[in-house]
Amino acid sequence: MTQVVALSAPNAQDCVALAEIELCGELMIAASAAGEERLSPDRIDEVLDVRGAECWAAVPRQAARWG
Repeated sequence: MTQVVALSAPNAQDCVALAEIELCGELMIAASAAGEERLSPDRIDEVLDVRGAECWAAVPRQAARWG
């Protein structure tokens, strides 16, 4: 007998997870194409297109945390 799997409509968590996966993919592509050892915080912001987002101003950048 063949089993049929019912697929439900994507919920909000699915959409957020897919968006996060896409952003991670963009970062991996940028990192693989970068000539330097690590992506700079400014380059990460550029890849993620967060310039001008006021909510990010309160979030500490990686460079500030790691020194």
